[in-house]
Amino acid sequence: METVFGDAVASWGIPISAVAGILFALWTWQRVANIKIEEKAADLQAAISEGANSFLFTEYKYVSIFMACFSVIIFVLLSSEDGFQTEWKEDDKGVLRAPAIYNGAFSTLAFLVGAVTSILSGYLGMWIATYANARTALEARKGIAPAFMAAFRSGAVMGFLLAGNALLVLFILLLILRKVYGDDWEGLYEAITGYGLGGSSIALFGRVGGGIYTKAADVGADLVGKVEKDIPEDDPRNPAVIADNVGDNVGDIAGMGADLFGSFAESTCAALVVSSVSSLGATHSWVAMCYPLLITGSGIIVCILTTLIATDLRPARVVSEIESTLKVQLVVSTLAMTPVAYIISICALPHEFAGLFAEEPERTVKNWHMFFCVAVGLWGGLIIGLVTEYFTSNRFQPVQDVADACRTGPATDIIFGLALGYKSAIIPCFMIAICIFTGFTIAHMYGIACAALGMLATIATCLAIDAYGPISDNAGGIAEMAGMGEDIRERTDALDAAGNTTAAIGKGFAIGSAALVSLALFGAYVTRAGISLKDSSILDPEVFAGLLVGAMLPYWFSAMTMKSVGKAALAMVEEVRNQFNTIPGLMEGTARPDYRRCVEISTAASISEMIPPGILVMGTPLIVGTLFGVRTLAGVLSGALVSGVQMAVSMSNTGGAWDNAKKYIEAGASEHARELGGKGSDCHKAAVIGDTVGDPLKDTSGPSLNILIKLMAVESLVLAPFFLAHTKDGLLFQFFK
Repeated sequence: METVFGDAVASWGIPISAVAGILFALWTWQRVANIKIEEKAADLQAAISEGANSFLFTEYKYVSIFMACFSVIIFVLLSSEDGFQTEWKEDDKGVLRAPAIYNGAFSTLAFLVGAVTSILSGYLGMWIATYANARTALEARKGIAPAFMAAFRSGAVMGFLLAGNALLVLFILLLILRKVYGDDWEGLYEAITGYGLGGSSIALFGRVGGGIYTKAADVGADLVGKVEKDIPEDDPRNPAVIADNVGDNVGDIAGMGADLFGSFAESTCAALVVSSVSSLGATHSWVAMCYPLLITGSGIIVCILTTLIATDLRPARVVSEIESTLKVQLVVSTLAMTPVAYIISICALPHEFAGLFAEEPERTVKNWHMFFCVAVGLWGGLIIGLVTEYFTSNRFQPVQDVADACRTGPATDIIFGLALGYKSAIIPCFMIAICIFTGFTIAHMYGIACAALGMLATIATCLAIDAYGPISDNAGGIAEMAGMGEDIRERTDALDAAGNTTAAIGKGFAIGSAALVSLALFGAYVTRAGISLKDSSILDPEVFAGLLVGAMLPYWFSAMTMKSVGKAALAMVEEVRNQFNTIPGLMEGTARPDYRRCVEISTAASISEMIPPGILVMGTPLIVGTLFGVRTLAGVLSGALVSGVQMAVSMSNTGGAWDNAKKYIEAGASEHARELGGKGSDCHKAAVIGDTVGDPLKDTSGPSLNILIKLMAVESLVLAPFFLAHTKDGLLFQFFK
């Protein structure tokens, strides 16, 4: 099976593109580091950085215990498939197959490598953001353009470091396992799925823990500071203000970085597992098997060129250009990636190949067909991003309608916001359905996995515009606390308002890719677990029961995370009230609040409250697969996917709309906005309450749901050999039968 590209192109092109991304990140970082920082801003930056470091080190300490325990579970369960044998056996095709203990050992290794890479991705993103926030605030003194470039360059550093590291580590891991497994490529790519499991496991705890942290501080700061004491956002008199700014970094930066890293790892692993049982794997076509990695690598190069538009050629110079400049990044990177995806498809894949359709093993797929799978995901992601922008940006009618609803109080604000969120799920669901239908029709589950990779091909740009938001938000907080002046705060608020929209766009990409990744992983699980189409009908009571339970899981998970935010916020509100009541001169600005105490409350609450949701997600596949069998687990995965995607979209967009409706009233940039009264008015207070309700929706529960559906699917795939060998029909069902 000849291809235009030789094996050398894959062996050298992939690491070169990954290293290029890392070097570009370092070069961009140097440009940010050259910005001089003043003493007062440096002190505030140090306080935020210290709080973020303290939280992440505490979180990762507990997560390390989880990693150790779960590693043992993976090794024991997978190695037990053939009774811990150590002998290699020859199959009917004459290929030496590795014993199950190899799968157990190297799946565990891949799990640990994925987890460590995810931790590193989250930590680097947080460190970059806390370094850049004060510099962005100081650059705002010079105007919009310097502040925008500082924030966006910092976001780009995170995006390219994560994309480059993720690709490079996965490629090196593949090379190592290739040496170990020899000709057993099915075993090789089965073991590599642990990489995705490790990445998403850390992402879950990062998203949930970071989300609880940031929203506990945010809700406490807003309810007492803005509503009760009528003081501005990020006022240094507010004891929760440092914890609030810390939360932006540990939740929206570290959490989102780990989340999108998990999506990349899982979509790549799903594509590799599915293609390994096709003729690509059977003929040992290395360059063709590396097709998913080549798509990602070429995406990094495209994003490097695109990023230079916003950082050097056409940066935003006035407020009205901020959102359009960020949007141009998405559009141009998508346009540029389209012909590149075609070239990679033609050159890296053989003219035609077979083995993707289980029911039609002789059916062939042409290489240019795969271009359409990647392209539909690439453009589907852009459309989802633009729809998300329409429903969450205060430049458009939906958010302005939500702001207008504040005239009659918080109740109508909440009603309009919920309606907006439900409506915003329509087009993304249609786009995901189109991607699924196109990918499946062309190349079965491999096509769906490649559509997910297409949606994530511009991951570096997506992360750059996503990280830009929290950096701008922190810059506004530092400008307020350092007393830089109202004009500086207005500039940082303009950057932040655009950042809220771009953060919502990033969440849209994450959710859309999660749906495709989850379905691709589900297809790989069904194949590995030996489930045929006739065995997976929804008329089967075991499958349908699993479907109902799976559809319920996102609601259960959301209830746990939202209640956790509420409990943590309650403790924060009481602490902030107590400090205002007991520290003489605090309200007058003559005394300093105890910032550290609020940071400790958020840290303790998030660490303790992230454990139950984590157990729910990680425990469900293991319990269902063991007690009720592989078909019931297939139903659970399907149900969670269907309900989780719609809940995630509506929650994220509802919260984003409430946030930007508040900022629309505060900015007073239009005649309609000025009619609503501005800061301190009844309309503004109603908008603050709506924003407070939406905070856990958009920053905790909503973004965590996409990890739920991915993580359960990849865990099921990793443990499928154990289920198939020992509990295929379920221990509980076997007992009753």
